[in-house]
Amino acid sequence: VGVDEDALMDAALEAGADDVVTEEDGSIEVYTTPNDFGTVLDALEAAGFKAQNAEVTMIPSTEAELDAETAPKLMRLIDMLEDLDDVQEVYHNGSISDEVAATL
Repeated sequence: VGVDEDALMDAALEAGADDVVTEEDGSIEVYTTPNDFGTVLDALEAAGFKAQNAEVTMIPSTEAELDAETAPKLMRLIDMLEDLDDVQEVYHNGSISDEVAATL
């Protein structure tokens, strides 16, 4: 929405962000370590940028491609874990191809 991507990237990287990615839908994601999150967010806001969403989340460094046999098992496990009252978030590094997802 009229965001100067270069200015945002410069401000984010100068504040300590690890990476800045423009998604296909035009949204811009800024990646940083959890320790630098507040500093980077504050710097972007001070530079005039407003985050639509800002959160610390777990992002896998590697992904495991799941086959048609394993994917449904992982999905059931995730569903069961999310149903537990004490579980707030469930993270995984499973990657499901479009072909496998179509069979689920």
